[in-house]
Amino acid sequence: MIFAPERAKRPGAAKAELEPPSVQELEECPSCQGREDRTPPETFALAPAGREPDSPGWQIRVVPNLYPALEHQEVVVHTPRHVRSTGELTEDELPPIATAWHLRLQAARTAGFSFPYLLVNEGREAGASLSHSHSQLVWLKTAPPEVTAELPRLQEGECALCEVLLGEELEIAIDGDISLRAAVAGRVPYELLIAPRAHAPDPGQEDLARALALLRRAVLSLRAQEGPVPLNAWLHTGAHWHFEILPRLTVFAGLELGAGLYVNWLPPEDAAVRLRG
Repeated sequence: MIFAPERAKRPGAAKAELEPPSVQELEECPSCQGREDRTPPETFALAPAGREPDSPGWQIRVVPNLYPALEHQEVVVHTPRHVRSTGELTEDELPPIATAWHLRLQAARTAGFSFPYLLVNEGREAGASLSHSHSQLVWLKTAPPEVTAELPRLQEGECALCEVLLGEELEIAIDGDISLRAAVAGRVPYELLIAPRAHAPDPGQEDLARALALLRRAVLSLRAQEGPVPLNAWLHTGAHWHFEILPRLTVFAGLELGAGLYVNWLPPEDAAVRLRG
């Protein structure tokens, strides 16, 4: 990891931002309530009793991904109304999302997919093809490489994340036992981590609700500092569960992709100070 503050001033370093929704987007978004016929049939929904499947009146809808990269991939639509980011969700909209995440993670494991992978892409630069706020669940039968890389030290009786969470210098906020903090060796400016201070391999439903609330807080704090930037977030389970948040404030080029040397213009201590405000 290389910290180089002067890199923020180089020519062509302008950052991407989430664009406001266009009239066409608002009129045609397939994820908005009332357009349920424009998505594949739902596999799960949180809605009042008596509601017919694929009809209005839902809080959360889960539908198959139209263009899956792997065997089983679901889209979790976060709200019936058209918002583009977790930062635009209300506090009341967060618990149903956490409930849907928890139940679909359980469903995947029950079906024999031991490592369901939860991710959030916001903005085209972050890989999102849908503008409506959503997350995805990719049902995996084996641990993906990044998760596998976290396991060896745990098998030796050590947890690197537990050691990281001992310090408070980089902590931005805490909700119960769940901490939001700047990543020690962030690949990009404002790379963040959400994790429980106590070691746990998997989150419960309440853990997911607290983590989602902290993710929303992180997005709002990022917006206050840098505007509505695209970002990726994902959940790792199996070792010490945690969310990683990667704002797309820089573009990975040959140095990062080929050499694995990530140049970051914002030290984590400075990121923590900025986002606490």
